[in-house]
Amino acid sequence: MCFQVSIRAEKGGSPSLNTHTLWMFFKFRFELRNWFHKSTLILTRCGSVAMFQVNCVTFPLPGEGPEQQLLKPNDWSYCDYFWADKKDPQGGACMPGFEILLQKQLKGKQMQKEMSEFVHERIKIEEEYAKNLSKLSLSPLAAQEEGTVGEAWIQLKKSLHDEAEVHLKFSNKLHSEVEKPMLTFRSDHFKKDLKKYDHHIADLRKQLASRYAGVEKARKALADRQKDLEVKTQQLEVKLSNKTEEDIKKARRKSTQAGDDLMRSLDLYNQTQSKWFEEMVTTSMELEKLEIDRIEWIQQHLRQYTTLRHETDMFNQSTIENVDQLLQAVDPAKDRDLWVKEHKTGDVRPIDLDI
Repeated sequence: MCFQVSIRAEKGGSPSLNTHTLWMFFKFRFELRNWFHKSTLILTRCGSVAMFQVNCVTFPLPGEGPEQQLLKPNDWSYCDYFWADKKDPQGGACMPGFEILLQKQLKGKQMQKEMSEFVHERIKIEEEYAKNLSKLSLSPLAAQEEGTVGEAWIQLKKSLHDEAEVHLKFSNKLHSEVEKPMLTFRSDHFKKDLKKYDHHIADLRKQLASRYAGVEKARKALADRQKDLEVKTQQLEVKLSNKTEEDIKKARRKSTQAGDDLMRSLDLYNQTQSKWFEEMVTTSMELEKLEIDRIEWIQQHLRQYTTLRHETDMFNQSTIENVDQLLQAVDPAKDRDLWVKEHKTGDVRPIDLDI
């Protein structure tokens, strides 16, 4: 709010100061004390809309002015919910909303790295498992079993070798189709890009703070000029000074100039805040797109993980099918026949001795 008091001189006369003008002076001084309240939250009013400023950013008071519509209704988009700074519950410095968006990106990159490490550990388990299966398939244990049981046992040991191959292929595919893509999804340039975003928005906030300081300085200058004009006018009115009409005119010109300077400062502040607003929308939407891409990338490769796992189960099932068939063919009678035929020592039975 800005009060400019002009004292009109009638033609051929001296400047006049009426009761209304003096009331305006004192009202202005009262308002000025409110303006210069040294809190981080400063209330002011533009026209009929009350507003407050936090960390040099201007917001309307709740319920003041026309209702603001979300830029992307029903989307919970980044561009609608990170304008204010977040207070530190421990009493530390406030964190800008944009900084929270950047931290989300960095956390996402870390989570993806940890997912990749998890898959890497699974690969190591698969490789060790395949190694042990292959070693076990060469075991000589029960190698002398015969007949249909012996055939099933040989096939079972062979299935271990085949299963080892399946798990080794599974581990190789996990590395090439899941672990590596997740680890290399975003290169080292990603953090540099985030820093560019951070510096760009931070620079605009610094400019905004500088412009706001300019407004406050211009407000103080106007208050000083108005006070000087008030004092000189009062002195002239009660004839306590030999101040001339020219002194009053000079003070009025300085007051008007201070008012113009304040308006220019306000205009520069609003232009900077508008620029910051536009960049916040654009950049937050870019960060939102990056997060969507990351989640879709994770979904795609975790689905690949489950696909490979199903394939492994399917191949493992195929390695055991021959074992199942041979186990179904196990026939104790056949085994007895085969064994007897191979190991028989004679089919003539003993008879009683006759003397």
